[in-house]
Amino acid sequence: MAEIWRLEPGVSGSISPENFSGAKGGGARATGGTGAAAARELGRGWKVSPSIVLGDGDTATLADITGPGVIQHIWLTTDRGRLRSLALRMYWDDDETPAVDVPLGDFFCNGWGELALVDSEMIVVAPAGGLNSYWPMPFRRRARLTLHNASGADVPVYYQVSYRLRDLPPETAYLHAAWRHSDPLGSPAVHTIVDGVRGPGQYAGTYLAIAPNAPGWWGEGELKFYLDGDRDFPTIAGTGTEDYFGGAWNFDSGGRYVPYSTRRLGLPQVLPPDEIYQAHQRFGMYRWHTPDPIAFSQDLRVTIQALGWKSGGRYRPLEGAEIATTAYWYA
Repeated sequence: MAEIWRLEPGVSGSISPENFSGAKGGGARATGGTGAAAARELGRGWKVSPSIVLGDGDTATLADITGPGVIQHIWLTTDRGRLRSLALRMYWDDDETPAVDVPLGDFFCNGWGELALVDSEMIVVAPAGGLNSYWPMPFRRRARLTLHNASGADVPVYYQVSYRLRDLPPETAYLHAAWRHSDPLGSPAVHTIVDGVRGPGQYAGTYLAIAPNAPGWWGEGELKFYLDGDRDFPTIAGTGTEDYFGGAWNFDSGGRYVPYSTRRLGLPQVLPPDEIYQAHQRFGMYRWHTPDPIAFSQDLRVTIQALGWKSGGRYRPLEGAEIATTAYWYA
């Protein structure tokens, strides 16, 4: 049976290098751009400006939208080997501090500079490097998205930001995302995913990139959620890293790690893919709390232990591990 769509008031818009402002009737009007040479025999309206060139050290404003409204979809592609050297930032209303400040690759569950395809509800990475976000991004007065290039070289950037201008309910919350990197983790072998978050809000998702830098199984560590005044002990404590990301028993099936990517959780990246329990391996995994958001009224802190397993039935803190995390929440 076909889906029944409910008509809602609002005005649709889209910003790209073919329409930098998103103006009504403003698309495909460019007379110059990165496609001008290829379109020289076709002229205006024939893919004259599909992308920008972002110079090393420069910041591009991808979108600047007057609200109220909701960004519904972002598509972007660029040099796939430089994803962690590009910083994606998002500013809501008149705030000068970005609510989202994350390396481009990590925001799209690609933290290791090698492409991982992702097929999930909120993030999709499609062949051969199409980065898609479906996180709803509401804003009341203004939305501003920027991309900063610190990669050491100029990069091409193709992008499209699709949005809808509409009134928002008073209780509407804003998307936030924060990146933290520990290399090496040190002692104690605990990485803070996010801290100092003020409520009310809801925790919405986690992306983890980890290199254990020690042989053997590396994922015994628990994720802990300290809610509303929790100090020494959390209200929510998981039972292991692979458990939190929906797997079990070391992600090991038949003596190999088995990558997976599902609507709400996955292990889409194992590097190298044909080895197991090696110290130099790297992993990327995600979990979206869209059906089970973690609510907090006052404050939130989230941590993960880097904990391995050694012979003799003992845990081993992985003090030499490298961990990078991206936390997503609404507040």
